[in-house]
Amino acid sequence: MYNLFNDFTIKGLELKNRVVMPPMCQYAVKNNDGIPTDWHYVHYVSRAIGGAGLVIIEMSDIEPDGRITDFDLGLWSDDHIAPLKRIVDACHEYGAKVGIQIAHAGRKAEHAEVPVAPSAIPYDEKSKTPRALTTEETKAMVGKFREAAERAIKAGVDTIEIHGAHGYLIHQFQSTYTNKRTDEYGKDLTLFGREVIHAVKSVMPENMPLIMRISAREYVDGGYGLDESIAFSRTYRDAGVDMFHVSSGGEGPILAHGRPGTHVAYQVPMARAIKNALDVPVIAVGRLDEPSLANAVVGNEDADLVAVGRGMLRNPYWTLEAAAVLGKETSIPGVYGMGFKGLKS
Repeated sequence: MYNLFNDFTIKGLELKNRVVMPPMCQYAVKNNDGIPTDWHYVHYVSRAIGGAGLVIIEMSDIEPDGRITDFDLGLWSDDHIAPLKRIVDACHEYGAKVGIQIAHAGRKAEHAEVPVAPSAIPYDEKSKTPRALTTEETKAMVGKFREAAERAIKAGVDTIEIHGAHGYLIHQFQSTYTNKRTDEYGKDLTLFGREVIHAVKSVMPENMPLIMRISAREYVDGGYGLDESIAFSRTYRDAGVDMFHVSSGGEGPILAHGRPGTHVAYQVPMARAIKNALDVPVIAVGRLDEPSLANAVVGNEDADLVAVGRGMLRNPYWTLEAAAVLGKETSIPGVYGMGFKGLKS
């Protein structure tokens, strides 16, 4: 039986355990340049020291107006490579592998003067009305995803996660709730996502796995459900996605912190359904901060990896604490082992 502290391998990515730090925006960029600061360095490296097997750097955007806010990370310039590499190299020193989430916020770009989207539909009554991308602009956007992936690879990441969830641009294209186009990108709702996958895969090393984060369900009238997300995930798998990071929501009033539908492990059944339907590895996420619960998700084979978000915001050493609670051995850097009785340092 598997547990949270078994290793895991997919293609050339070898993880020392099944614990993932998911991407969580820090809103800590200082100069509107998308460049990581010392905050980002400490934030990510401390979780590597704290034992996470995979650290996924937060949503990093392919163009300045693709950010949720002006305080978000970017991957639109070569100036971003060296600061990211500093973080990646330091995380590697402590045995963590590093991914990065590449994205565009689309109509949810709060600080863009005029956001862009598949269709000119605002997120809500308080949001700006976006401008619908032309067909040519949409194709150009695919190229920006490819260029961002090239920069991430130069920074030394071990895997790339495409953000197709939470109501951002790829999600907006794949949902009839937000995509009312009449061109090829409206007739085939997965076309934009597939083209992004192909573009990113074209610059990735053959042995590097591609992760895609999806919302398995939209909590809004007229939105899609699990059957639809299994269908489009199958298309994305066939296009080249190696593993899915299964979340939900992002459209309408119910978000990850909303009600109803945010009880402990509420998204695990969706992860299990996609894993079983598509025969692909999945990352489960969402209210999995209790070590015994996270361990059970892996042990029951509901998911292959478990992402712990809020738990790691509270405690950078969540993974080491989980090992102590579960009675599992794990490597502990330096003299920190003195704080974890019964574990080898």
